[in-house]
Amino acid sequence: MVPTLAGRIQTRLFLLAVIGGLVTAALTPILPVDGPLGDRYQATFVVLAAVAVLGIGWELIYHFLMQWRWEKDWPTLFGLLTLVPEGIVVWLLATRDLVPGLPGPVPTEAFTIHFVLVWLAVWLVANGPMRVPFIHWRFRGGRLL
Repeated sequence: MVPTLAGRIQTRLFLLAVIGGLVTAALTPILPVDGPLGDRYQATFVVLAAVAVLGIGWELIYHFLMQWRWEKDWPTLFGLLTLVPEGIVVWLLATRDLVPGLPGPVPTEAFTIHFVLVWLAVWLVANGPMRVPFIHWRFRGGRLL
């Protein structure tokens, strides 16, 4: 299956909302961040939302780049490695106070732990268990709707 652009965007948003939301909810209380728990949850969920919003732009860029590939798709490992440029951009925006809704500065260590664990969880689910409850997902170009 070669995911369509709409399928890639739908899958990304769905997995970030469900899997990313669960990982963020479980991880936030143990992240190395000072401050009230409510502010910590606000910061991590705002970062998660920023990843989702910016992810739509990334999908457009990836789709454009894939047009030069014979299969019109990335190897699976590339999907994992895209965490580096995406993480750097979100981190730069967050540390320069360009992400609206953040209650304060984002510690680099906490951001890195949160971003990498959410990314790994989403990537693992997309490449494995996602195919069980959504049997036709593969045959619809990754579209859920």
